[in-house]
Amino acid sequence: MNINELKQFIQEIIKKANDLKNKHTSKENAPVNYACIFCQTGNQYDELLELTKSIGTIIKETPTGPLFQIEPLNTVAGDLKLLKIRKPDETRKELGDADFTVSNYSEFKETHLSQEGFKLIKREDFEMIELIDSEFDVRVYFSNLPLDEQLKIKKN
Repeated sequence: MNINELKQFIQEIIKKANDLKNKHTSKENAPVNYACIFCQTGNQYDELLELTKSIGTIIKETPTGPLFQIEPLNTVAGDLKLLKIRKPDETRKELGDADFTVSNYSEFKETHLSQEGFKLIKREDFEMIELIDSEFDVRVYFSNLPLDEQLKIKKN
């Protein structure tokens, strides 16, 4: 894989996640905030890690893999600036995920949490709603607070 193929792969994950989001919500204009590639092998992880270092900088190390701030990448859901390369994980067989920002999270939560495919995940400093549909090879998340706000990254 080269840099252009990496960028196309990221854009493909976001397009599929955007399609999944649009199938289950009315938030067609919700912008992407963050994306993650789910590596399936150690070799893929090593390769994507090296490639991503040429388009971004590691801003946070996590137990499941590093988070990069990348050069803004144009996608169907807006510019992407945050990308995680996730270590291989048996529970993550999809290509990856995208996190979208909704304007009224509490209203969104109230509307969608009872619907099939949606699940609430609570973390120490934030919570997120996960959306999975077996017809898609990606996952979607809606975080409160969005990751860029959690990390205090300025929006352009």
